[in-house]
Amino acid sequence: MDRDRGGGRRFDRGPREMFDVVCSDCGKQAQVPFKPDGTRPVYCQDCFAKRRPRRF
Repeated sequence: MDRDRGGGRRFDRGPREMFDVVCSDCGKQAQVPFKPDGTRPVYCQDCFAKRRPRRF
């Protein structure tokens, strides 16, 4: 079976461009894989994890 056909995911895009930001919650420097547009808060990894709803 040919793995390149069908709905399989391919992860050959290379490294993502990262953008420097200041966390909206704690004020630490952080990097995110998207360019913030300034209309929504951006969080560092720690603050984002605190705000994410718990999964059971």
